[in-house]
Amino acid sequence: MLLEHLSAKLRTIEAQSLTRFLRQAESVTAPRQQVRANDGRTRELLMFCSNDYLGLAAEPQIHAALIEGVRLYGGGSGASPLVSGHSRAHEQVAETLATMLSPHIPQARALGFCTGYMANLAVVTALGEEGAEIFSESWNHASLIDGTRLARAEVKRYGHADVAGLRELLAASRAKIKLIVTDAVFSMDGDLAPLPELLALAEEFDAWLIVDDAHGFGVLGEQGRGSLEHFNLRSERLILVGTLGKAAGLAGAFVLAHATITEYLLQAARNYIFSTASPPAVEHALLTSFALISGELGQSRRARLRLLQARLRQGIEALLQRHPALGWRLSPSDSPVQPLIIGGNAEVMALAARLEAGGIRVPGIRPPTVPKGEARLRITLCATHTEADVDELVAALAAAARDMDKAAA
Repeated sequence: MLLEHLSAKLRTIEAQSLTRFLRQAESVTAPRQQVRANDGRTRELLMFCSNDYLGLAAEPQIHAALIEGVRLYGGGSGASPLVSGHSRAHEQVAETLATMLSPHIPQARALGFCTGYMANLAVVTALGEEGAEIFSESWNHASLIDGTRLARAEVKRYGHADVAGLRELLAASRAKIKLIVTDAVFSMDGDLAPLPELLALAEEFDAWLIVDDAHGFGVLGEQGRGSLEHFNLRSERLILVGTLGKAAGLAGAFVLAHATITEYLLQAARNYIFSTASPPAVEHALLTSFALISGELGQSRRARLRLLQARLRQGIEALLQRHPALGWRLSPSDSPVQPLIIGGNAEVMALAARLEAGGIRVPGIRPPTVPKGEARLRITLCATHTEADVDELVAALAAAARDMDKAAA
């Protein structure tokens, strides 16, 4: 009976074109990767789905640092940070992050986590105490949404980038503790939150501003410090969550805020207190990643990303002008996340399957990750893509558009 209940739910998921599949990577994360599909075949695919925006996952200097970290610290950390799992490498990562981001958060201190999901749950649940009120952006990442569900605070949602709507909610609030919670770069759309305006509201209404910069850290700003650098923000009200498994090329996450906040999280954040610390070898390698992000390599790769983004958008916008009847649209984005909105679930999955059959992997994203009727190809660019890679994707999309137009005629 129980298995049949789940089988029926799986059939419903399949009927809605919402089934998800695992693919097995057989080589290093890179624009061209050996991938094993469900049919057992392994072949090279041109990948436009990785969040390794700077291409650091394949960087030899990071590989060498990771090996050195294993020699220094061995494998795992052995316990939670408060027991025995906090190594010198963990402390050095925290200190380096605090130094990197000190221009934006006074008296900054960082606290490390194994994943961005854990970091978001920790900060929202620990600060979202009973009697507080959380103001959550409607397009926030699932980890922030789940954090608000687990928090004891009352939750109010405001519309996407709706500063005026948020202001009304804050003005009506009588809570002593107010938390504004937002992504910095929205992971499925690529656009940026209006952080300067949100910070102004936090100042006006005496609120914290929790910013998830998973897709901004390493990518935005002259030094790669992320969205706070991009907008040149500075305030002790800022609480920054960053992910180290995307542009940093490795794994882990952090919360960085005024030292009083992070000290409280160390005492109260259950995700931190009751989780084994990340492997110290990874932490050691992160020090090399930070140096690359801040140095000449990071600067040159961020510049290259901007060129690739412009080339991709120019190519897709041209094909959309030639095929307006398809109803496709390119989401406005000034980040490596470039969504092409197709519409229906079946349509986007058919297009993704066609691309993959031709050797190009772009994931189809469907509800509930995105709104109903806005299923899309989530195209992500890495600095290690070539112009020819981008042109190959645009050509494949153009060929699909021509065939669809012909079939509809």
